[in-house]
Amino acid sequence: MTLASPPQTKPLTDEELHKINAYWRAANYLSVGQIYLLDNPLLREPLKLEHIKPRLLGHWGTTPGLNFIYAHLNRVIKKYDLNTIYIAGPGHGGPGLVANTYLEGTYTEYYHNISQDAEGIQKLFKQFSFPGGIPSHVAPETPGSIHEGGELGYALVHAFGAAFDNPDLIVAAVVGDGEAETGALATS
Repeated sequence: MTLASPPQTKPLTDEELHKINAYWRAANYLSVGQIYLLDNPLLREPLKLEHIKPRLLGHWGTTPGLNFIYAHLNRVIKKYDLNTIYIAGPGHGGPGLVANTYLEGTYTEYYHNISQDAEGIQKLFKQFSFPGGIPSHVAPETPGSIHEGGELGYALVHAFGAAFDNPDLIVAAVVGDGEAETGALATS
């Protein structure tokens, strides 16, 4: 008896790799800008202390990974026409999900004042974790969000619910450190 070998897939072409890397870098820049920048969003002048937010919220450490997953999930969703949902548990990884929805145009579709230009990026950065703005975590204000990110552990619970309610749905869930330390993960 011989086992069938797995189907061979080609790696990304140079052009695909360049595009996905450029997208990932753009998402990372938009994410870090939300956390740190109050002004000078495109760094068109030398960075000064007054360009930096006085109170920083958001976890840069979790964000590049969330952006990486978002970029590659979008790639395979488009390539294979997949019915997929991405549930991001790391609470302060919110700038990543906001950045990706901004890049794909969904954020501007819902929030017309956050335009797809330098002025819109300025507003996007300023509103993040700022009085009168949006929270530092994935929240109901984030287009496509079905849960409040963080909150010590609901991503996996929501992922299970989404999968049980939609058996044909692929659910990609990222569990945050807060969730990993709580009873919600153990219960799931």
